[in-house]
Amino acid sequence: MSDQGQTFHPGETVPQSGIYECDCGNSHRWSTSTNVKNHTFPPLPEDCSGRAWALKDPAHPTE
Repeated sequence: MSDQGQTFHPGETVPQSGIYECDCGNSHRWSTSTNVKNHTFPPLPEDCSGRAWALKDPAHPTE
């Protein structure tokens, strides 16, 4: 099951290991975060206007 397209807020549990991107769309320097399943999403970067993380690249892509 892929979680691409869904967004997750800081403090929520990571549903799938992978690289997550903030949803602000600005591509700033720290706009991605590598997260491990069942860990907690980190806060968004201080200068980020986004509100959530979205899965960019799953660690183990599903077919």
